[in-house]
Amino acid sequence: MNTTTMTVSRRLAALGLAALALVGLPAHAQSTDAEVMKIDKPQQKITLKHGEIKNLDMPPMTMVFRVQDAGMLDAVKVGDKVKFDADKVGGQYTVLKLAPAK
Repeated sequence: MNTTTMTVSRRLAALGLAALALVGLPAHAQSTDAEVMKIDKPQQKITLKHGEIKNLDMPPMTMVFRVQDAGMLDAVKVGDKVKFDADKVGGQYTVLKLAPAK
């Protein structure tokens, strides 16, 4: 890699981290295990009985989350075991990634 390419790469990496900070997305989120308790598609919300969410300093509990993308709710049903990433976005606890557990 030449000097110009390295400089551009570093700037892009810095911009990526800055963009994450601006929109409130975690650069370090870890997936959490959960069970789907309720799905509310019209409100774009999901109720999860989840384990500890380390990046939110949250103990295990059952709570309602907003989902970042309503399409996530089509991939799961009540009773499914899932893995998810969440963070506080715009003042609301929000699921950023959601997938059936393997």
